[in-house]
Amino acid sequence: MCTISGLWPVTRDRGPILSELIDDLVLSVSDFVALLNQTLEFAYPSVTITGELANVRVSKGKWLYFDLKDELASVKFFGTVYQLPGPLEDGMLVQVRGVPRLHPLYGFSVTVQHIQPSGEGAIRRAADLLQAKLTAEGLFDESRKRPLPYPPQRIGLITSSESAAYADFTKILKARWGGLDIELIDVQVQGEAAVEQIVRAVEHFNAQAQPPDILVLTRGGGSAEDLAAFSTEQVTRAVAGSRVPTLVAIGHEVDISLAELAADQRASTPSNAAELLVPDRREVLAALKNYRQQLGQFAGASVQLARQSLQASQTWLDERIIQLIKHQTTHVQQQAHLLEALSPQAILRRGYAVVRLEGKATRGKGLKRGAIVNVELSEALFDAKIEKIEEI
Repeated sequence: MCTISGLWPVTRDRGPILSELIDDLVLSVSDFVALLNQTLEFAYPSVTITGELANVRVSKGKWLYFDLKDELASVKFFGTVYQLPGPLEDGMLVQVRGVPRLHPLYGFSVTVQHIQPSGEGAIRRAADLLQAKLTAEGLFDESRKRPLPYPPQRIGLITSSESAAYADFTKILKARWGGLDIELIDVQVQGEAAVEQIVRAVEHFNAQAQPPDILVLTRGGGSAEDLAAFSTEQVTRAVAGSRVPTLVAIGHEVDISLAELAADQRASTPSNAAELLVPDRREVLAALKNYRQQLGQFAGASVQLARQSLQASQTWLDERIIQLIKHQTTHVQQQAHLLEALSPQAILRRGYAVVRLEGKATRGKGLKRGAIVNVELSEALFDAKIEKIEEI
């Protein structure tokens, strides 16, 4: 079924004079086209039409042509590929907003302003087509994903300030950690304006001279149509192309948008996004307390080990000193014995004598008969007169 919203036929009761003027009005083709377009612009400046896609084609990689039809009628549409939310195919139910126009050469058509799939089946099919396209380009590859700073100091938040997602995210964030700089860009998170606002928000954060540490894109749950903006090609490419690491949490745990697949990390819910970004201060404080206790135990054990090591070293040193003293004592004793053995007194005690002539010890040379010599024994000292000399 093809439905047109916002169209109210212009029905006026014409008087007899006006009817006669209109009936007698003769226009050229160009004037008729211009007059009709002026009438359409006045009566229907913009129309929103829902119908089944047919004859979708792209010319020169830029111009988009397709028909919308139901069981009774068909309308032609013209636009550009930049207005596509992603790949579309014949048979899908879509909703199109545009401007009705009569072209001077190509006839009547609606110039496209906005396109979006309509109905859960069409939205799912459009997302599947786009996912296949972007997967082939490598946009969802794990190798592209970057680690998130933990915890970040400055967060760029893209969501609706009136949403439950915003309230849950900021509440959990402050309860767990706090003291973070959060810069919010308030955007619509569903509807026709959502896509452009989200893309511009991502571009704004990326263009900052000092961008935030991380971008968080989030909203709560909803129907497939409510979440459709986050599976459009524009939003998905903006997330994938962000130079700032991204965390995307859309809907509930079972809801997975293409923007989440393109993000550096996905969170199941807005609350889970806050949990992934920062630690729980209570757990950190408990861990610090435990660490302090462990550190104290380690310090005590280290001191005890050092004391034992010092004691062992002292014992070893004492034993070593005693050994050295014994060794040196033995050495001294040996040297004393040697000196004693070599001393003149020891020689005298073995029965030898020292003979001195005129006060000087002599071995016999220069002795003469009648000379007086001094003789020293170990236990006596006396003078003697030489009576006889025999040479040896």
